[in-house]
Amino acid sequence: MTELKSYNYLQRIFTVGTGTQLMEKVLFKIAKQWIAGNTIDDALVSAKNAYQLGRHAIINKLGEYHTSKKQINADMEEYKKIIDSFRKWNIRGAISVKPTQIGLSISQKECYHNFEKIIQKACNAHVFVWLDMESAEHTDETIEIYSTFFSKYERLGIALQANLKRTEDDLNDLLQMGAKIRLVKGAYREKASISFKSKEDVDKNYLKLMKTLFKKGNEFAIATHDEKIIRKAENLSKKYPKKFEFQMLKGIREELKPKLIKKKLVVSDYIPYGINWLPYSFRRIKERKRNILLLGSSLIQSQRV
Repeated sequence: MTELKSYNYLQRIFTVGTGTQLMEKVLFKIAKQWIAGNTIDDALVSAKNAYQLGRHAIINKLGEYHTSKKQINADMEEYKKIIDSFRKWNIRGAISVKPTQIGLSISQKECYHNFEKIIQKACNAHVFVWLDMESAEHTDETIEIYSTFFSKYERLGIALQANLKRTEDDLNDLLQMGAKIRLVKGAYREKASISFKSKEDVDKNYLKLMKTLFKKGNEFAIATHDEKIIRKAENLSKKYPKKFEFQMLKGIREELKPKLIKKKLVVSDYIPYGINWLPYSFRRIKERKRNILLLGSSLIQSQRV
């Protein structure tokens, strides 16, 4: 199957939606390329596989905008189990948490209370925690949460989105406090007044922010599947030797990851799991045509391995 045929096929599937159980089964078969499965064990198996291939692992329990304390507590317990399991499974791992997953949709106080519990647990187990960035309405709150806890817990990083016009200022402010940054392109649809809309503009801003990280940052992540950007990051790393890693979704760019590791560059697999895989998958795929082409290409590569 050519990339063009893959794109047309996947586009039809993701345009039709999920009207039937059969359609969801088809979608899940595709999403399994980057979703570990429904359970913690599914995620840990993927993380163990990553470890055996010389990669680190970042596990994310899918879920967002929780308003039920029962659901929030359930997700928190799962994160605690993941933290405990890293040592048992002998995995170099981190976790990635969304603020609205642990109480921000109820109140900032609720989120602070729950997030500190997770960080304390992770800190005791020497597990790194990434704070995910969500839609722009939560950017200020997320940065406030991060700034509050980073002063007490150093093994804590935050994601910043290159598609937002404000991110350059946010990045410079955070770097002044020594923050650990994961730079992503951004998967949320935002208003044109606050975001870059074209791929060219997003890529241009990403490259600008990435250069700032190499010049002023110390510990950061380049989270992209874009090979051109990855190559430019490699070149920058030679000029500005820094502690950084590449982060990519499980199952994507499988042909590229071993090449980076062979060059002694650090690669982490981002491993989402959970029953809430559908909205996450739609957001990842429908955001940009390039994502559909990339998935099609990765599916082809996986059949050749």
